[in-house]
Amino acid sequence: MLNTVLVDAGPLIALFDRDDNYHEAVKDFLSKGQYKFVSTAAVLMEVSYMLNFSVGAQMDFFEWVLKKGLILYDVECGGIYRIIQLIRKYSDLPIDFADATLVLAAEKTGIRSIISIDSDFDIYRLPGKEKIHNIFQR
Repeated sequence: MLNTVLVDAGPLIALFDRDDNYHEAVKDFLSKGQYKFVSTAAVLMEVSYMLNFSVGAQMDFFEWVLKKGLILYDVECGGIYRIIQLIRKYSDLPIDFADATLVLAAEKTGIRSIISIDSDFDIYRLPGKEKIHNIFQR
């Protein structure tokens, strides 16, 4: 049975950048579990941008997206209002657009687990002060 989890840009970048400090840890972590990944177009754009040092790495990433069947949560225009609220709430961090879309996805889908290298998801809260549990141990 697959566990559905959100996935942030950091682990995806590390997976496809062999020089990334987290490359081996992410690769080992993902090889142990069976996950169905959910993310957003903002995260895909961030990963693609950060892998721009190599067209090969970018293509490997996009092929992995297709192979693993990454599910994209679609941020509709109405979700932008919530993203504005999140950016204001966490302006002291600050929260970036991609992270805000993941928080929105957690709120709308009910997914409460994420794979992230960032400690920011230890701070972000859903309505009712519920936490998004980061299942990647840094």
